[in-house]
Amino acid sequence: MRSSTPTFAELLADCTQSAVHLEMRDSYSVDNERQRFEAWRQGFRHDPADRASWWRPWLDLIQETVARGVIVRRARIVSEPVSEYIRFEHSGTFTNVAAGEQVRWLPRRRASDIALPGNDFWLFDGRLIRWNHFTGDGGSAGQELSDDAAAVKLCAAAFDEVWARAVPHEQYEIHP
Repeated sequence: MRSSTPTFAELLADCTQSAVHLEMRDSYSVDNERQRFEAWRQGFRHDPADRASWWRPWLDLIQETVARGVIVRRARIVSEPVSEYIRFEHSGTFTNVAAGEQVRWLPRRRASDIALPGNDFWLFDGRLIRWNHFTGDGGSAGQELSDDAAAVKLCAAAFDEVWARAVPHEQYEIHP
């Protein structure tokens, strides 16, 4: 039985065509990443050949979603030179790609003339937005669902423009 507010897994389960995610911050400080970020800072890197060591429930969810024919894409707008946090994200993004997610990176200076929403978001099947709100220091400030037609149109157009300009993960190089 579903709660009145669907979980993220339920939102993905309801998807039939696409789930797109736009990230626009240079740093996040969400609870479920703190340990992984700190380990990365201490020199830990995932071994692509040791899939069992880095596979996690999130990747199962993405793989299952993609297997149903849903296209899952993530675009990240980043300042350059990139922050330490973005270097961490980039280092582990091969895991998202292995699960079937398509990921691209757009240098912020190439996004100056794109009308962007004020918050990161997921857009499901071009009809439902899940806004991701963050505190000033990058902590989660909750989520909000919206099917407002004008907001959906803005998010879809912004994502499409970012995606068209962005560099595929495999080609995006991080420079020190």
